[in-house]
Amino acid sequence: MCDPVTIGVTMGIAQAGTSIIGQRQQARAQEKVQRNATIAEQQRYLAEVSASRLKERQEKIAAAQRIQESTTKAREARATARVSAGESGVAGLSVDSLINEMTRKEAAYSFSVQQQMQFANMNRQLGLEDSAMRSRMNLLSINKPIAQPNYLGALLSGAQTGLSAYSAADTAGIGQQNPTGNVVTPSGTGSSGYGAERYTNR
Repeated sequence: MCDPVTIGVTMGIAQAGTSIIGQRQQARAQEKVQRNATIAEQQRYLAEVSASRLKERQEKIAAAQRIQESTTKAREARATARVSAGESGVAGLSVDSLINEMTRKEAAYSFSVQQQMQFANMNRQLGLEDSAMRSRMNLLSINKPIAQPNYLGALLSGAQTGLSAYSAADTAGIGQQNPTGNVVTPSGTGSSGYGAERYTNR
């Protein structure tokens, strides 16, 4: 039969070990959740940036095509104006003025397209900076400190359990010795019916 001290120590160690194992498992599970959430957030941010850059390239191509189309039309219009003026016998300042007006309109249109692109790029850059900030905040929210196993707390709790078990066993008389030096345990009520204990030598 185990004595109260052995019982208390055994129960205390068992509880402390179980508590530490449980805390370790919980910390590992939380680390896995954070790792998966971090990967998902990084992929989301990269996809958002990629979509923005793709839109930027498409807008630049479209703007270049509009400017090229405008330049081609302006060149054709100037050539047509010169031919028409020559066939009509018109020359001088009036023709030059018409040609210059066409050139001015072409330059104004090109400038307008380029200015629109600059504004779009500025807005896009602000959007990317805001997206990067939001992603950083999301990562900070995801990767909060994980509580590590509280070894001291587990040991103290186990010690408390051991002391409680020892006290209960001692109160019940488990492990006590009779005057002959043999360990005795309560084995029930005697046949006299007065609650006398019958001791069994062990």
